[in-house]
Amino acid sequence: MQTPAPVDYARATSIDHALQLLEERGPESRLIAGGHSLLPMMRLRIARPECVIDINDLDELDHIRIEGGELCLGAMTRHAAVLDSPVVGEHYSILHDAERRIADPPVRNRGTVGGSLCQGDPAEDLAAVGSALKATLVLRSRQGTRTVAAREFHAGPYETVLGDAEILTEVRIPLRPGAGSAYEKVKRRAGDWAAAGAGAYAVLSDGVVADAGIGLTAVGAPHFCAEAAESYLIGRDATEDNLREAARLAAEACRPHGDQRGPAEYKRHLAGELTLRALRRSVERARGGE
Repeated sequence: MQTPAPVDYARATSIDHALQLLEERGPESRLIAGGHSLLPMMRLRIARPECVIDINDLDELDHIRIEGGELCLGAMTRHAAVLDSPVVGEHYSILHDAERRIADPPVRNRGTVGGSLCQGDPAEDLAAVGSALKATLVLRSRQGTRTVAAREFHAGPYETVLGDAEILTEVRIPLRPGAGSAYEKVKRRAGDWAAAGAGAYAVLSDGVVADAGIGLTAVGAPHFCAEAAESYLIGRDATEDNLREAARLAAEACRPHGDQRGPAEYKRHLAGELTLRALRRSVERARGGE
């Protein structure tokens, strides 16, 4: 059995302390919260940080609240807390849908929103959700705070725009009264990464799609989204034919790679089918109220 390479350990007591440690320990240091992504990679020696900085004491990053017309999720908020939150469910069923499909209860009890996003996995569920909802991510360094659109956060497989001494502190999602939203996913077995996943929201006005968002994961969608499909839908009636065409456009934009979870054409087919299902449920929820 492989074991991790030797590594230093530090425990941060505040955000400022964590940022100080990141600067002091340099670019080969890594933050750790739930550890469900980093620790397996360390054990396989895919990741070999020189220092891990434990941020589990940073309670100021553990929150779910409404502020300034946005749903705000702290980066240290556990998946289980998002799933259990009535505030989240009231505004965005897509988050509850996705969290039910993320791994299993032990992982959801320890894993964090920020850890999932910062891992940068191309099959990450919350990356698709954040892109679908056009969320904004708040990044903090010792030089100050900046915001980045969720659609611009991932620079490639396992790469993000986070600086070496920068921390994701919060995810902010604009509130959209009357929006319906949903997430769909296919995986090989319980707890597995997605073979494909799709999330969507829709705002209706007299049966017309006034606003929409579509996010995709594990299928090579640029920025985890389907902008052409969204543009097609907005301003059109929420009919089955229009939803199908939007789903076709979403699948067309994907560039999946074949792997142990299926060949590329299968994944592209899933992208279209799951987008259609997510759009249908979003429209149904928008019509009936979430």
